[in-house]
Amino acid sequence: MKYFITAILMLFAICRTNAQDIFSYAKTGNIEGVSQYKNDINSKNTEGYTPLILAVYHNHYKVAKWLLDNGAQPDLQDQSGNTALMGATFKGYKEMISLLISYKVNVNMKNYNEATALIYAAVFSKTEIIKLLLENGADKNAKDNRGNTALKHAQMQNNEEAVKLLQ
Repeated sequence: MKYFITAILMLFAICRTNAQDIFSYAKTGNIEGVSQYKNDINSKNTEGYTPLILAVYHNHYKVAKWLLDNGAQPDLQDQSGNTALMGATFKGYKEMISLLISYKVNVNMKNYNEATALIYAAVFSKTEIIKLLLENGADKNAKDNRGNTALKHAQMQNNEEAVKLLQ
């Protein structure tokens, strides 16, 4: 009996280790898996990532859309204050940014360093994304915690096209 109980406990531990959750499903683009966790759509994992942040960051459009269609809040922040929009900007996912904008994401949301998605786009020389964010109300005058605007970051990156857009 002792061995039987030990075996059951080990099997349970192994199954639990291999178990999927909404975060791993969002990260891998498994829409069927994500849909099993409708009550956890706006939950956060230990790093503060939401399923939406993970789906967007890993460029799983259908999962991100499903999450948004089912009540995911697009402006939730991770432990650094970053949002799904900031992740999409960093990665250069224009289609994801358009999706988030269509769900009324706050394009001027700031992280805990006071950086916005527009500042990220300037820092990482994402000129097409700068255009898209500006077309959708991004504030050129927003400053990060060091007092730098997106224009200043574009100048530091020697990105002449971005400088022209941000002047």
